[in-house]
Amino acid sequence: MTERATESDLGNVFVSNYPPYSRWEPDQVPALHEVLGAAPGPEPPDLGLYLHIPFCRKRCKFCYFRVYTDKNSKEVERYLDGLAREIESYAAQPYLAGRPLHFVYFGGGTPSFISPKQLLGLVVRMKDAFSWSELDEVAFECEPGTLTEAKVHAIKDIGVTRLSLGLEHMNDAILRENGRAHTTKEIHRCMPWIRDAAFQQVNVDLIAGMLGETWDLWRDTVQQTIDLDPDSITVYQMELPYNTVYAKKILDGDDDAPLFASWQTRRDWHAYAFEEFAKAGFEPSSAYTVKKKGRGARFTYRDALWRGADMMATGVSSFGHLRGVHYQNTSSWDAYLETLERGSFPIDRALETSPKERLIRETILQLKLGHLDPSYFRDKFGVELTDEFGSAFSELERDRMATIHSDTIRLTQQGLLQVDSLLPAFYEPQNRGVAYV
Repeated sequence: MTERATESDLGNVFVSNYPPYSRWEPDQVPALHEVLGAAPGPEPPDLGLYLHIPFCRKRCKFCYFRVYTDKNSKEVERYLDGLAREIESYAAQPYLAGRPLHFVYFGGGTPSFISPKQLLGLVVRMKDAFSWSELDEVAFECEPGTLTEAKVHAIKDIGVTRLSLGLEHMNDAILRENGRAHTTKEIHRCMPWIRDAAFQQVNVDLIAGMLGETWDLWRDTVQQTIDLDPDSITVYQMELPYNTVYAKKILDGDDDAPLFASWQTRRDWHAYAFEEFAKAGFEPSSAYTVKKKGRGARFTYRDALWRGADMMATGVSSFGHLRGVHYQNTSSWDAYLETLERGSFPIDRALETSPKERLIRETILQLKLGHLDPSYFRDKFGVELTDEFGSAFSELERDRMATIHSDTIRLTQQGLLQVDSLLPAFYEPQNRGVAYV
């Protein structure tokens, strides 16, 4: 079933943090500088690094990230130099100096947009700033059409362990309609190179509910994805944040505003995919990801963040989290680079969280795994989850979204497929109904 999207369909459904980003303010930035200037203590949390590589060949019509499609080679070089400067500046701060990295995530945009030479130059400076001796994972996002055989091996050679390939769909008409730069031919061209490079883990991404989707096309995409035999598969449900091309058409009242599948149909497609993946030997890893049994696939970046790890945010518009303080860099290209070139951090807004907010954050994010371990929260926060969030859990159980036991809380399949819509029940009253971003 397709329906013309309206303003009520717009906005972010996917929950990636708490409190909502709209609560973060410029006047909270000093709290982050206070953290950076203090010693980390005897047992700091694991430390990660996120790098935002904001370059793309095209902007997808559903994309809401800070990306650029018009930067020349000189501008790209300047940006990568700024990114390295930012990492080096963090390494000089008392809270971070001398601490090894446990995970690194190259996100975008399109990290595979940059050349092997540019990538190597960036990584050399990263390793000079922070030790990689205790790294558990280096994750790297790729767009199929940007890959060459040499680039794939260069990505492997810098230490990438988890390669994530943005397929999104396996039908060229769907890819073209939604503004994707690559084609299925480019997917099949790069897969032998990826297999030959022997990464520890290859993940592929799909989106359920892209414009033009039908049951027949989705069934075919699911089967073709299984045939690629990745180690893990991530399925997102299509959403329409306000700053996307599609959302702008809807807000402008265009006669050709897009027709999308209903949320129920998107969930049905998501459920179908998970059912077929299970038949092919995959098991759920979260509400979005399945992993092939027996291959040891995992996602350290996700699991560490959802358990309160420290993460430096580097790159324009990127988000980070250090000792309970959330923060975001400026979303302005010029401001980002000019601030770094002056020797300052390009941080635009922040939020110092309370113990209760940190408890809620970990509860809702770990619930996206499909289950919660009450003993973890008892040991870390000194609370019983069912006492702390009794009404929220009672509601989930009443609606058959979860089963509640003393030693585990587990979402049902129905709950797992719509978990993001369930999470606001755990929010503090002042954070319900506010803009998420």
